[in-house]
This record gives sequence, C-alpha cells and structure tokens, in this order.
Amino acid sequence: MTLAQLKNMPSTGQEITNPVFLEQLKTLNPAQRQAIELTEGPLLVLAGAGTGKTRVLTTRLSALLLSHKAWPSQVLAVTFTNKAALEMRERVASLIGGPAEGLWLGTFHSVCVRILRRHAELLGLQSSFTILDTDDQLRLIKQIIKAEELDDKKFPPRVLASIISRWKDRALPPEKVSPPASDFEKAAFHVYKIYQDRLKVLNAVDFGDLILLCLKLFTEHSDVLAQYTTQFHYILVDEYQDTNVAQYLWLRLLAQGSGNICCVGDDDQSIYGWRGAEVGNILRFEKDFPGATIIRLEQNYRSNAHILGAASGLIAQNASRFGKTLWTEQDGGEKVRIQGVWDGEEEARVVADEVESLHRKGNFLNQMAILVRAGFQTREFEERFITLGVPYRVVGGPRFYERLEIRDALAYMRIVVQPNDSLAFERIVNTPKRGIGTSTLQVLHQYARYEEVSLTEATLRLMETDEIRGKAKTALQGILYDIDRWRKQLNILEPGELARLILDESGYTGMWQADKSPEAPGRLENLKEFVNAIDEFESIGNFLEHVSLVMENTRGTGSDMVSIMTLHSAKGLEFDSVFLAGWEEGLFPHQRALGETGKAGLEEERRLAYVGLTRARQRAMITFAANRRVHNQWQSSFPSRFIDELPLEHTERLNVGGNHTFIRRTPQPKLQALKEPYRPIKEDAFRLHQRVFHIKFGYGHIIALEGDKLEINFDHTGIKKVMKSFVEITE
Repeated sequence: MTLAQLKNMPSTGQEITNPVFLEQLKTLNPAQRQAIELTEGPLLVLAGAGTGKTRVLTTRLSALLLSHKAWPSQVLAVTFTNKAALEMRERVASLIGGPAEGLWLGTFHSVCVRILRRHAELLGLQSSFTILDTDDQLRLIKQIIKAEELDDKKFPPRVLASIISRWKDRALPPEKVSPPASDFEKAAFHVYKIYQDRLKVLNAVDFGDLILLCLKLFTEHSDVLAQYTTQFHYILVDEYQDTNVAQYLWLRLLAQGSGNICCVGDDDQSIYGWRGAEVGNILRFEKDFPGATIIRLEQNYRSNAHILGAASGLIAQNASRFGKTLWTEQDGGEKVRIQGVWDGEEEARVVADEVESLHRKGNFLNQMAILVRAGFQTREFEERFITLGVPYRVVGGPRFYERLEIRDALAYMRIVVQPNDSLAFERIVNTPKRGIGTSTLQVLHQYARYEEVSLTEATLRLMETDEIRGKAKTALQGILYDIDRWRKQLNILEPGELARLILDESGYTGMWQADKSPEAPGRLENLKEFVNAIDEFESIGNFLEHVSLVMENTRGTGSDMVSIMTLHSAKGLEFDSVFLAGWEEGLFPHQRALGETGKAGLEEERRLAYVGLTRARQRAMITFAANRRVHNQWQSSFPSRFIDELPLEHTERLNVGGNHTFIRRTPQPKLQALKEPYRPIKEDAFRLHQRVFHIKFGYGHIIALEGDKLEINFDHTGIKKVMKSFVEITE
C-alpha cells in the first residue's frame, strides 16, 4: 500500500450493518460500548477482573474494520501470548465474517520479527537471521565464559543470561549500561559485550533483541519509524500493565503518529514485576499521552457479590492504583470462607474433604482449583489426593516428584539405599559439577557393560587401575567415599536428618544457593519440603517405595481433575471453586518479596492475592496454618495481614482469632520401619556441662536437659536443641 493510499483512507467511517457484530453490540454494557465507540485519541481502558476485556478488544478491532475507518494493515494489535493472539484473531474473524487478511495482530515479539526481517540490513543483519532459544543462548554464553577464562562456578551461565535479559528488558544495550559496581556485574557486562558481538557474527538474535533492535531501528532511522507511524492509524494493546521498559518505549514511538492508541489493562493485576513488568507504565498513561480518556470497566460477570466485595476491600489498601470498585448484578452468593488449621497436613485434609463434598453434590473437579504462593506447597495436596484417589493436575509445572531438583534428590537417596542403582549413580555423579566429564563416564559405561556390573561397582574396580586419572579420579573417589559414609548412617540418623545431610554434604543444596536465577529460590523451597516428606517415614527405603507408588498411581487419570497451581499461573483463568492455601506472614506475603522491594513488593503481593480471589465464580476458601515445618523444624505462623484486610461483612471465619482456638491434631505415627530401632542412651547418663558429640553439629557441652531433648552449646554452631538419641558422650 502506497503512502498516498494510506493518507486518503476515510477517517469518518461508515455505518456498520453486519448482523453478527450488531448482535454482539447489544450484549455490551454502557462502559464497554463507550470503549468501542471512542476511536480517536489515546484511550486507557481499565478492565477489572472478569469485566469482559477480551470482548471489548475484539469488538473494538472489528468495529474499526467493519466501519472502514482503517484497512486491516493499518491496525496494530499486540498481546503477550500466542494463545491470546490466536483467540483474538478467531473472535474478530467470527464478528466480521471471515479472516482479516493483512492485520498486524500478534505478540510483541512476533510483530518485531516481522519489522526486523524487512529492515535487517540497516542493523547489520541479514533478513534470514536466526532467533536463539534459551538453550542456544546458554550454550553461547558458556562458550564465552570458557574463552574468557572465567570461573563458571563463580559466574554461572544462567545467572549471566538472566542479567543480560534484564538489561534488554530495560532497553539497555551494552553502550547504555551504567558502569558496573560489583565484580559480578563487571563480569556480566564483559560477557554482554562479547555476546552481542558474537550474535552479529552468527547473524542471530535472542528474544530480548527483538524489541531492543526494533528500538534501535526506529531511533537511528527516522524514515523507517515514519513509515510505521504513518501506516498504523490505530494501535491496540492488551495487558498493558505487564509491559516492560523496552515494550513501553516501542509503543510510545509508534503512537506518536496518529495518537490513536488504546491500551487495555488492570493496574490491580500487575503481578510480574519480578520478570521486568513495570506497573508505572499504566499508572502514568495520562502523563505520557496528554488528553487521554480513561474508561473503567467495573461490572463483573464472573464472581458473586461477596467475592467481589472481599477482593475490592483488599486491593483498596494499595496506594499505587487508579482506583475502581467491581460490582455485579448477581445476588449475594456464598461468603468467602476463611479457616485456620493446625498445620499443612490438616490444611490438605480440610481442602480435600471440601473438594470431595462438592464433587458428591455434582460439581465437576475441573471447576475446582487450589492456588498456592510457592511451588513446594503442592506436595501435601498431591499426596492427600493420591490417598483419596482424587485425580488432579499440576498446572504450569511438573508434579512435585517430577521436578528436576526432586528427581536429583531422589537419585541421591536411591544410590545410598541401593548401591547398584546405575541410573541414580549416573544422575548424581557429576551433579553438582565435580569435574567428571563425558569421556570418563564413557569409560565407566564400557567397563560396566563388558563386566556386566553396575556403574558403582565398575567405578570401585577402576579406582584400583590407571584407567581414570587426575581430577576425575579424585572426584570419583570422593563421591564413592561419601556414598559409603552416608550408607553407614542409614540406621543411625533419622531419615529426614540424613536426607538433609546428604543434600548439604554433596554440595547439591549449595549449588542452588549459589544459583542467582529466578527459579533457584523455588527449587530450594522444594528441597526443604522434600526433606519434610522423608521425615514422615520410618526409613528412606520406605519413602522411596512410597514415591514409586505415587508416580504409578498418577498415570492414566481422566480429564476431570482438580487443578493445583501457583497464583502467578492462575492469572487469566477462572473456576467455580477456588481454594487459596497458605495465607501466612512470610509465605504470603512472601518474605523475599518484602525484603527485596519493600512497599512495592507488598503491593504486588496484595495484587497477587486480589488476582487469586477474583479467579472464583461461586465460592472461595482461604486457609492458613498455625504451624509450618521449615528446615524440618516446626515454627509458629501468623495469619497473613491480608486476612485482616478482608471486609468482615463478606467473609465467614473459623479458627481465626477471637474465641476460636486451634485443636491440636494427634500426630500420625511414622510408617512401619524397615530397620531396627535405636537404642538410645539412658536418660540418667546425661548431666549438665557434660561434653558430648553430635554427628552434624560437632562437639559441645550440655546447658539444659528437657525430657528426651538436650540443649547444647556447640563449639562451632551455637546453641541448639537436639534429641538425646543423636548424641554421644565423649567424657
């Protein structure tokens, strides 16, 4: 299409006669219709949860085309996911009576690819450039680290990749990055510069480059920018609250032509700050686009009045927001139920009982969801559902025992219990890195196959020869020694204590503690929960047998399943019944969010709670536990501050302070032991100030006796309470 043709397009539009579109228009409320009819100038549509934002977007886009205000090629519509783009395209096609050929509708990244392919030469690239995925990106960064002789343990490739991605999200090419302060940032900056040079040599880009290079194209080539600002008469943006700095700047540049930009979003649902989203982008819309109109969509079509009242009362506590109040034409409905429980196990039992009760009354399991703040919380719910035979799915991630870190931890337990488990040995022998390369593993495999022995036995035999030398031999001797030492502790230490010891002494826990990637904290929490799970069994062998049965019992379930997911994964979804678990201080709001970003972190956590509540159509249940086991030690928990912020008139409360008290559940006995019980030292053998030894904490002296526990001041680890059966008298 020529520039003259673009300029001659009518701007007044024509009357729409399409019957399908007109029928859709009749179903819209006044605010929704206003958002569709106001086509000229900057517009921000504040679409609260469940207020029909997708309907508004697709109807607005269809209206522009059917009224002939613009050709399809003159409309730019950007979304965040391919799924959202596909849904929008299908809805528009159904409204206008066929596909809109030439429409610029897609994700930020797909639209940028389309632009870059056209103008790649201006950026020193060929139009056939390759887009690297995460694995390719990591491989290239590893090559650079090796070539620059950097320590990959001190500077993990994944961490450097994450830092580089954050710089790109903030629209910072190497020349715009502020002078790094720390050694780590200096190393990341050094790798960043080389990485970008290597990408150009390879005629490649990564996902962060797609928007960053588009910005460079527009700022360095004004004629190219003018081409697109002239072409796009109308710009529509979905989920504007989730844009990062680079996406924001890209939109600002494109909108400076016609000024007809319509952004749809909800500041109260901005929950992705940890991956670069800037809630400030939507909050300053009026400043960025003078004369902008703001339309609030507040009529909710999803939830009952009590759920909306509770959610509105909660989010009103945030200061950084436009402000809106959701309402519904639905009558009352069930109040939000808040229930305190004794611990996580009782929480899983209470929720599972409610799920079964609803199912017996005819409610479908796939219309129920359990939403948690952290991934480690899913384990107790999974095991409860398996016990009851209730089918479930973990959305947005693998089941607890299928996660990478849990499979690694299971392999460590398996090799200790069963030394001939070659699959477990192969998995852990170089995890974490011990300098045992591929060639060494090939030697072990060849010998094991030839002699028809396990990898462990093959390694033991080869240690007596010169087949393996140097660092690899030393590392193999070390892991064999450790496995043997841990195996000797099977009948001495409690299962949970031994599991923690193995994960710590192997360096596996330390590996994730050193990892600075966004996934690392969650993996560490899962490992803590893994140790908690083991401690419920009489032996590690019993636990491994249990896990095998769990994995087998979860196969082949039907499609009607309860969904278990994190709150972040739940955005955009809705269910008849929602169970919000673990509303306790330190867990939700999460202590890490509060510690890292303070008030901003608290407000994002509150928005996350708001998102969770507004997933529910008919009923919402919030639970919190008086006790949580952390690092295998029981800790008292306090109800989340968010519970106090929920209006009383919209909630029904049980065991939430006041006259209510928690009834302590009788502890369940551990499963039958496969080993002989301890023979603990007689109580009268211990006395104050006595010198003793503990296998983990070392030497110390007794400062207090309390039943079957001792309070000991250890030489190197300070004062701790331990069981008498784990202590030896040394004097």
